[in-house]
Amino acid sequence: MNRLFGAKSTAPKPTLNSAISNVDTRIESIDVKLAKLNAELTTYQQRLGKMRNGPGKTAIKQKALKVLQQRKMYEAQRDQLQAQSWNMEQAGMMQDNLKNTMITVDAMKTTTKELKKQYGKVNIDKIEKLQDEMADLMDVGNDIQDAISRSYDVPEEVDEDELDAELEALGEEVELEGIGESSGVPAFLMDDAAPPQFIDEPPEPSKVKEAAG
Repeated sequence: MNRLFGAKSTAPKPTLNSAISNVDTRIESIDVKLAKLNAELTTYQQRLGKMRNGPGKTAIKQKALKVLQQRKMYEAQRDQLQAQSWNMEQAGMMQDNLKNTMITVDAMKTTTKELKKQYGKVNIDKIEKLQDEMADLMDVGNDIQDAISRSYDVPEEVDEDELDAELEALGEEVELEGIGESSGVPAFLMDDAAPPQFIDEPPEPSKVKEAAG
């Protein structure tokens, strides 16, 4: 049977990327041949421009025409291969997009299943009850804050004469403190440092030393 139908091939099937690579390699080979033909055509054109009409010029012209036909053939083949490569690249992009779409769909399915499991465990009634309890606690807290921050009754009418008298007394105290600080004696020692009121003149320092001796 193998002789009639041939043995089953075990070689790996070509992939799209390998096919594109093979076509690109063929295009590069054709480009090399076209560069060689263009160089020959340039040489023939230069020789034809310097030659006079005659059998020699006619022979060079025939060679140039043959090279030009070959170049056109290779250019057509290159265009065909470039079209094939482009079509395969488009197919590859479509394949990649399809793979990405399938991955996205699978991820969305998995996420939907997980969300259903998680939300299925949630009790809406318990959440609403918890919200009501939190609202009640917030009301209690506000009541406590209002009670703590309540201001006591303060007489609205204040006697301006009493305020003026109190302000004048404060001014006298400030003046006394200023005198004490200027003399170098603290205000709370002013009464102790001053001489007694029953003495007309303060004692002389020499007499104070003699009495002490």
